[in-house]
Amino acid sequence: MINRVMDYKTLIRLLIGCLAVFGAARLYFSQIPESGVFARKTMHISSPGKFWQTDGIGEPTMLDVNPSLQTIMKKPKNYKNVKNPKLRVLGSLKAKARLHTGPLNVVHLDLKGAAPKVTYFQKLFPLISSLGANGILMEYEDMFPYEGKLGILRSSYSYSEDDIEEIKSLANLYNLELIPLVQVFGHLEFVLKHGQFFDLREVYDFPNSLNPSHPESLQLIEEMLTQVLMKHPQTKWFHIGADEVYGLGESKDSKKWMKQNNRSEGNLFLSHVTKVCQFLTELSPGIKPIFWEDMLRKLGPNLIIESGLPSIASPVIWNYGAEINLSQIGQLLSNYQKAGFQNVWFASAFKGASGVDQRWTPLNLHLQNHLAWIKVMASMSKYPSLKLDGIALTGWQRYEHHTVLCELLPVAIPSLAICLNTLKYGSFNRTAENEVEKLLGCKVDLNANSCNGNLSFPGSEVYKMVKKIHNELQQSIGKLNQDYFVRGSFGPYQRKYNFASPRNIGHFLGTLTNLMKMWDPFMETFKKEMMDIYFSNSVEEWMEENVNQHMDNLRSLNEDANRIIKFKGQERSLNQINYLPK
Repeated sequence: MINRVMDYKTLIRLLIGCLAVFGAARLYFSQIPESGVFARKTMHISSPGKFWQTDGIGEPTMLDVNPSLQTIMKKPKNYKNVKNPKLRVLGSLKAKARLHTGPLNVVHLDLKGAAPKVTYFQKLFPLISSLGANGILMEYEDMFPYEGKLGILRSSYSYSEDDIEEIKSLANLYNLELIPLVQVFGHLEFVLKHGQFFDLREVYDFPNSLNPSHPESLQLIEEMLTQVLMKHPQTKWFHIGADEVYGLGESKDSKKWMKQNNRSEGNLFLSHVTKVCQFLTELSPGIKPIFWEDMLRKLGPNLIIESGLPSIASPVIWNYGAEINLSQIGQLLSNYQKAGFQNVWFASAFKGASGVDQRWTPLNLHLQNHLAWIKVMASMSKYPSLKLDGIALTGWQRYEHHTVLCELLPVAIPSLAICLNTLKYGSFNRTAENEVEKLLGCKVDLNANSCNGNLSFPGSEVYKMVKKIHNELQQSIGKLNQDYFVRGSFGPYQRKYNFASPRNIGHFLGTLTNLMKMWDPFMETFKKEMMDIYFSNSVEEWMEENVNQHMDNLRSLNEDANRIIKFKGQERSLNQINYLPK
């Protein structure tokens, strides 16, 4: 016992000594003046031209962790709405040697709806790495742990700082480049829905787009990017969104800016995006901003050149259809090459792009989308000045912040596997099909739009149960409602006044009872499986959108049938049984 106590004392002395050394080192670095990665310059943007006109580098290097990451960062000047947090060295993991060559295959995880718990990522990341992915595009939205006055942007279920560290560790462990995505212009509903940011809306009544001409808009975006980049100091790329900027140019501020500067909506878009990208490259030299390019599609090369954007950022060309017009994509590539972009990305979809309320992923549609993109990739030699950095396989969870959920992530795992292996082998050939079967534990049936077998992938129980709900729940209850005796003897009026023949109720009561016995316990099990992957708000939302209305209908039928049968066919009555028990 004495020896054990001595061992504990020795251990404590060692710990105290280590803490003293750490404290001295921290004090030393905290005195280093702010410079380098967080140095700021004044930028001037001038880009004449008209919106929607029809005018016919080396690889990024791994970012060093600058000593200034250990200091307190300067607050973006004149920004009075937010409070900057203290910086911490949280991204100092030593990255494993990257084994991939050529363009990246990056899986997009959209967290603006049904964001999985980090424990699910612990199972998902090794699978997608095995399937051929070498990157994750993480669209945090309100799941990022913003701090200070930006804390209001956080969902009540947002990830913690430790969760972010776990995500980074998992990505590093499985050789996945982790690329943050933060919207900076359009699709900013998760920010602009809050009252204190209403004045930063481009259209005051709509929360979609940021007013780029408001003096505090850029300061807000800089603070958001700073907080996210603090947690990802080693990232090579940073996605800033910038798609679908609805209402651009409609605010008084923007109209005034365009009139005073003799500029167009196109200039307005390019000015804001270029400023954002310049801020990122000053904050972390060597980083490469990327952005959705749909707002550039009708801008001429000259207008884009004048903005200076091509020298610091790369467009991500997206198309999610089963058929891609190769000529149109070729025209975009040609225009972007003329505009001086050196790098380009493509974006396909493995889920969330086939219907705003899609519940079951259409496998063949997404396969055809990737086969089409393979043809585009094969044409890249026509554009010698453009280097393809990668393709992002998007997995949208909502079309936008205020819309309903698309397919759940576990439901789309077979689609993701098909798409990744199609990119890996150039087609969904027998080799690709066998590999998917081996890794998922199921055999793909494109005609049946299903993956059949034992199913061993993460979330496979949810996959199977959603399949049953999708195929059988509404249909089974609908079939009951079409029963002759339900339609003829158990309508809304009969149920309201307890006025139905018990003989007629008896014809469908057995079927009704069996449905209740099947679906009630099934739904309880399903909710437990969902809770293993998702937070309670996501489970509630999915159940409300896809289950509850049908189960409420079934339970209401069951309750009414079992109540009314006791009335034994007496005269109409709202709530009273008037017969004498036998």
